[in-house]
Amino acid sequence: MQREPGLGVLSGRRLAVWGDPIAHSRSPQMHAAAYGVLGLDWSYGRRRVDDVAFTTSVAGLGAEWRGLSLTMPLKSVAFAAAARVDRGAELTRAVNTYVFDADGPVGFNTDIGGIVAALAEIGHAQVAAARIVGAGATATSALVALQLAGAERVDVVARRPEAAQDLVELGSRIGVRVTVGSLAGRHDAVPLTVATLPGDAAVPSEFAHGLAAAGGTLFDAVYGHWPTCLAAAWHAQGVDAHSGLGMLLHQAVRQVRIFRGGDPDAALPREADVVAAMRLAVVGD
Repeated sequence: MQREPGLGVLSGRRLAVWGDPIAHSRSPQMHAAAYGVLGLDWSYGRRRVDDVAFTTSVAGLGAEWRGLSLTMPLKSVAFAAAARVDRGAELTRAVNTYVFDADGPVGFNTDIGGIVAALAEIGHAQVAAARIVGAGATATSALVALQLAGAERVDVVARRPEAAQDLVELGSRIGVRVTVGSLAGRHDAVPLTVATLPGDAAVPSEFAHGLAAAGGTLFDAVYGHWPTCLAAAWHAQGVDAHSGLGMLLHQAVRQVRIFRGGDPDAALPREADVVAAMRLAVVGD
């Protein structure tokens, strides 16, 4: 599978977010706001698609389709079905963005850049050490993001520590020393904790407060189900806790960049205005 894809001329004006469930997604509001600022006559909808129907559903799309935003449970199957993927997707084996060119779907992982930008907004543009809570798909993006922010050591705390072996191996590939522990263990102090558990995940109170006591600032990838049980523990101790709305916003900005020009790192025209409109659409005043 080739990395760092080059794109031909993009065509089509239809886009959508796919996943299951999908009714809660705020992507249509954000993307509509961005395209309004950019003066693009594009449509962006939503569709409930599960991992079983994904490949057939993509194959049925016509030439009017430009790209897709992809959420759970589609990130792994989208990676497997892509004609080419970028470096972030290759490392994490997860794709959350498709654009279509003559060779087929080209996949990107914009969650990584979204986390990096969100961390910078809360004062953690540079991170020497951090903790990740959870060992699922979002944790892999968080680990790569932390490496890009300068982390050399990341402690992973998981309900099942054996599930974190992939993160240990990924860390060795990107130059980050990853240690693994359990929720019930003792935790060294770190300046930042990135939580990647589902929003409805139950963490026993004593474990949550133990993490909060040693965890520095909390960045929780969840933006619904707020506050999470971890955020509540951080708040109880008077420590900063931030939801995943910043990640949601900034990964979507990178998707708009891709849909417009094929490059997640190339700034948009009037990008500050685009970001402001998208932020207003997702968080309000």
